[in-house]
Amino acid sequence: MGKIIRTISADGGAVCYTVDTTDMVGKAEQIHKTSAVVTAALGRLLTAASIIGAGLKGEKDTVTLRLNGDGPVGAVIAVADATGNVKGYVANPVVELPLNQYGKLDVSGAVGKEGSLYVIKDLGLKEPYIGMTPIVSGEIAEDITQYFAVSEQIPTVCALGVLVNPDLTVKAAGGCMVQLLPGATEGDISQLEQNFQQMPPISKMLAEGMTPEEIAQRALEGMNPELLDERTVEYRCDCSRQRVGRALESLSAQELQNMAEEDGQAEVCCHFCNTKYHFSKEELLEISKEKSVDKSSES
Repeated sequence: MGKIIRTISADGGAVCYTVDTTDMVGKAEQIHKTSAVVTAALGRLLTAASIIGAGLKGEKDTVTLRLNGDGPVGAVIAVADATGNVKGYVANPVVELPLNQYGKLDVSGAVGKEGSLYVIKDLGLKEPYIGMTPIVSGEIAEDITQYFAVSEQIPTVCALGVLVNPDLTVKAAGGCMVQLLPGATEGDISQLEQNFQQMPPISKMLAEGMTPEEIAQRALEGMNPELLDERTVEYRCDCSRQRVGRALESLSAQELQNMAEEDGQAEVCCHFCNTKYHFSKEELLEISKEKSVDKSSES
């Protein structure tokens, strides 16, 4: 199980979210059977979603991050609740690319450098908040930083990392995001820039055994950080047979009847956890009948 913590500088000028997502990214790899570079891309986006989700106010609030790049991985999607639990999927789970010029997994090449990052926040209002910014690099951390700067006008520094073992399991994954608050000073900005320039990669620090608390201390070094709260986070899909049944209800009565007569059943697979839900011919006809009754009562 992962862990996310929130710390704040002593002068209240900066807040820092630090999360160890090794377990949740590992579970995502197991579910989706992703290749190494796709594990890194999905893992980074899941980590970013967990951090942003943990900053939501309402208990039922959710945030969805969607990367629509022009790379071979296709769409990458991560959804988080207000606790920081996540789920996600990718259009193409297996993509093989050479290492980049630094000898690292080529996440940017997989995601693409052209396209858009969408941030969709469901805050329980009539319509969700939707923010969109162009992809800056496809490395994801830079794209998240750009989103906050442009769409929410919040100066942000973000570091995300996933370290994949040769056998494709996840050795370490996590992230650190620092945002400046209204009381931030020029000294805070200079200190943060210096700290992040000197910090090793997040995945390397986690692989060496550093805790989220120790990484937060490193990120806010010289700013006397104080712990605000901590919580456990995990890869968690909230699908259910009832919810999938409601999705079938979106089909027309005729479509449901055709499915029942031609296929004799329906199998619906959840994109996020690959759980399969089966509906018999009788169940499909029953849903179709209910829709027909509802339609006649409306008229």
